[in-house]
Amino acid sequence: MIKKRILVVDDEIDLVEMVSLRLEASNFQVIKAYDGEVGLAKVKSDKPDLIILDLMLPIIDGYKVCRMLKYDEEYKNIPIIIFTAKAQNVDKNLGEDSGADAYITKPFESVELLEKILQLFKL
Repeated sequence: MIKKRILVVDDEIDLVEMVSLRLEASNFQVIKAYDGEVGLAKVKSDKPDLIILDLMLPIIDGYKVCRMLKYDEEYKNIPIIIFTAKAQNVDKNLGEDSGADAYITKPFESVELLEKILQLFKL
């Protein structure tokens, strides 16, 4: 069985590593990026099945990355989970307006993240 590929885009290296370990233990292949520009490049080169995207990123913020992908015919069907410390309703609304499929706030529970991924993959 081919492993589903998940791109994790976050500038907190320790957080990316922790999430990656959890996802790999759940039999996912993880692709990592630490800023929005590299995240976009990895989407185009690696074609992930799902993206976990922080909002506060260097170079290109997560809102813009999400909008760019959701308005591109080639990438619009890739589920995007916004993964951020921004917990205000206005932030969640901006995430939804950007086209995100889900919104998870940090700190987070690994089980909640995994459940959302499985739900989006319909597994």
